[in-house]
Amino acid sequence: MKPTRFPHTLLLIFGMILLAQFAGYLLPAGRFEMEPRPDDGEPYVEQEGQGLLRERLSATREARGLGRKDLGEMFGVSESTVESWELGPPDPAKAWHSGTSIETGIGALIERWLVDGKAPGEPALNAWKAAQTGRTRVVPGTYRAVKDAEPLPWYAALLSIPKGLEEAQDVIFFVFLIGGVISVIRATGALDALIGETLRRLGGRPVLLVGGMCTLFALGSSTIGMAEEYLPFVPILLSIGLAMRMDAILALGIVYVGYGVGYGCAALNPFTVLIGQNISGIEIYSGQWYRWLLWCICLVVGIHHLMRYARRIQEDPSRSLVCDVDYSGVELPQDLRFSWRHGVVIGAFVAGIGLFLWGVGARGWYLTEMGAIFLAIGVLSAVVSGLNPNRTAEEFCKGAGEMTTTALLIGFARTIQVVLDDAQITHTVINSISGVLEPFGASVSAVGMLVVQTMVNFFIPSGSGQAYVTMPIMAPLADLTGVSRQTAVLAYQMGDGFTNMIIPTNAVLMGMLFMGRIPYTRWLRFMVPLLVKLYVIAVIGLLAAVAFDYR
Repeated sequence: MKPTRFPHTLLLIFGMILLAQFAGYLLPAGRFEMEPRPDDGEPYVEQEGQGLLRERLSATREARGLGRKDLGEMFGVSESTVESWELGPPDPAKAWHSGTSIETGIGALIERWLVDGKAPGEPALNAWKAAQTGRTRVVPGTYRAVKDAEPLPWYAALLSIPKGLEEAQDVIFFVFLIGGVISVIRATGALDALIGETLRRLGGRPVLLVGGMCTLFALGSSTIGMAEEYLPFVPILLSIGLAMRMDAILALGIVYVGYGVGYGCAALNPFTVLIGQNISGIEIYSGQWYRWLLWCICLVVGIHHLMRYARRIQEDPSRSLVCDVDYSGVELPQDLRFSWRHGVVIGAFVAGIGLFLWGVGARGWYLTEMGAIFLAIGVLSAVVSGLNPNRTAEEFCKGAGEMTTTALLIGFARTIQVVLDDAQITHTVINSISGVLEPFGASVSAVGMLVVQTMVNFFIPSGSGQAYVTMPIMAPLADLTGVSRQTAVLAYQMGDGFTNMIIPTNAVLMGMLFMGRIPYTRWLRFMVPLLVKLYVIAVIGLLAAVAFDYR
């Protein structure tokens, strides 16, 4: 890459790490009480002849003059959790039920309370919470300052970087495996042959390539929450884009516009929609017609943005935002004949992706299983194409080695959240921002929730992690301000999904930018105008949701 006045991506991320550490000295440490999710763990075994525990709990609570909030405070859980306990487990005959089984550990403590009326002590509650291995969620209204919190040492940023690498290890090793397998597949000539065939068929119709691929990515993110899984497509689209007189920004834009719109307007995404609705106590996957409508509108706007840029740089390559970047190391597709061997390799690749999509929905597969599938694809590709074992190993190591910088960027980006958590200021930020919304009416509050979620996404780039921290606060806040909980979930989705396209704490984005040799500031120049359009749609969509009481 030619020398540039823009700072290196790694330097930008390291600066964000230092900024997070500095914020730790300025902001007070604080935290919410956390509770195990009520649907995690083994259900309590009912005692014969005593009746259902949930019914006895409800009756005893009312007989003793206690509200659900009172009982929640007694057991260190939220009011909504007590409500879920008393509603009981889902009825198999119904599509959805807001209740849940009572977990066995807390069930034993409830039984004691029913007998002697004494609240469980703090040691017993702490022991129960410590025994839970599932994800936790915030108990609203429990934010407390952490007294005598130890300040971060001056070397905290340096100490946290290895922790960030450790916490991002699943994505990092996945990146290495992808790099190795893609290198093996490229060595077979199948990708170059496919790219050449694609160019012959779509070379004069870039709208089909841009629109079609962007739509597929948006569908994948909207339905099964695909994100890291798009990493293998970056080098492929980069080669196609350069060969069609487009650039790396457009190639990555195809991926990230689809990803951002898919997450922001997700209809079925299990990592955002399902979790957000479940925490908020509303019917799982309800209201999806409106999210599909917004998905279509935002996708059309996104594709239009991509096509305007594509036409601009095809007419005048000097207008490319990365026209000064050297892409000489990127192999452009050769004019190879697409043989049956190439077809088998590509078929194995497509079948592997299809198998993974099935596994995500049916078996709960994730990166480990996808890594295994990619390894199988690599081995099969080498055998079918006649690559000898030594050549296969060399290509695999070469491809994995080329991903080293990408892997490091992912680990460094994850470090930002590590520093914020170690400083104990993540909950402080969320509590301060959410408190501003309560005095306002429904329309202002709905838009305010979008702003809050957008800001929180910088600190917690994980969609599911953001849901667990914010939705237990935003759901009750929605009740206070006249906003439906469905609308609150929609605000969370759009605040999380749209900003994923630009926030530097999104480790996968930073890794992909390096793969495409795209300076972060150039990416911002390309994406910010689109984000302005998407946020206008988001605001209008939320105001409309408040107007017709979106449920």
